[in-house]
Amino acid sequence: MAEPAPLSYEGVAAVAPVSVPYERYSSKSAHWWLLKALRGLTEAARIRPDQIDGLAVSSFSLHPDTAVGFAQHAGLELRWLEQIPSGGASGPMALTRAARAVQAGDAGIVACIAGDTNHIHSFRRMTAGFSRFSLDAAYPYGAGGPNAYFALLTAHYMRRFGATREDFGHIAVCQRQNALSYPFALMKSPLSLEQYLGARAIAEPLALFDCVMPCSGGEGFLVMREDVADGLDLGGARILAAIERHNAFADDPIQFRGGWARDRESFWHRAGVSPEDIDFLQTYDDYPVISMMQIEDLGFCRKGEAAEFVRCRDLTNSGQFPHNTTGGQLSTGQAGAAGGYLGLVDAIRQLTGASLGRQVPEARTAVVSGFGIVNFDRGVCASAVALSGCGG
Repeated sequence: MAEPAPLSYEGVAAVAPVSVPYERYSSKSAHWWLLKALRGLTEAARIRPDQIDGLAVSSFSLHPDTAVGFAQHAGLELRWLEQIPSGGASGPMALTRAARAVQAGDAGIVACIAGDTNHIHSFRRMTAGFSRFSLDAAYPYGAGGPNAYFALLTAHYMRRFGATREDFGHIAVCQRQNALSYPFALMKSPLSLEQYLGARAIAEPLALFDCVMPCSGGEGFLVMREDVADGLDLGGARILAAIERHNAFADDPIQFRGGWARDRESFWHRAGVSPEDIDFLQTYDDYPVISMMQIEDLGFCRKGEAAEFVRCRDLTNSGQFPHNTTGGQLSTGQAGAAGGYLGLVDAIRQLTGASLGRQVPEARTAVVSGFGIVNFDRGVCASAVALSGCGG
């Protein structure tokens, strides 16, 4: 059966990007970080909280509350509510679902927020109970947490395609350079390839700078009609095309590709641009191998060629292929589910010439991709949006 032709996202804008400065550890709850993001949105857009009638929430540490419990804490009366538990894929998913709600008239202004807290032991507790798969099929055998899972994926990718640690290191080093100008990045010391290669081992073949550092933080943006945004004098980004795909290529023994590859051709066709037209790319980067998969599966190069692709390019904000403009999670930190919003929030800034760090020159179009919910040998959620600047 042929897939139905998707409707465009015309007339909708993502505006008022907000980041709550990250902290390595925090005794505050996830609610505090989400509420700070929500307040930041109302202040950035100069609107009252009661003008928000839609809400999308992503958080790993909001338990025992859900999105509706948080809405009660925030004092919001809503017509549309979405909880998106898809980890690093959540940002593009929240944007596109909120855009559809606005187009349908189910909401006028939607706040999309993500945030998590990181206590001393909260990350260990979260990974220990991450999923039923983890509880039943991984932890009983001593294989627990993302480092072990991504070591398996990375080793498989290296064997299959010949990528080297130097290739992964190039991503980490360039992103650290981007982070040096981004005020909320937690890692502010320059990183050389020699330091990357000489770092202590974590889980073969991963070493220290291959792994994200858990932290606390929040991110958010508003979604509304373009004419409403214009009336509020808010510049932002419009959606050219989007991907959401879950549990793609389930028969692959070990993951080496994601759901983006299923929808790549239709994605670029709907966007009306090609990979060569994109001014910067934001990939979900909890580990460098996943950035390589996204670069390939989104069509910036062929499968297996990402190592050569990144090796030959300057990935900094002033280079010929700007990638992860804040430094990504590898240098900014991973604030739980907010990591799935980080690249999208800064993409909105970059496309409106309002970057908090180094501005990508003449940034007009961008792609933001997400990846989430990893169970042992694969991540099951993939998302992406192509964006262009609008208004303001």
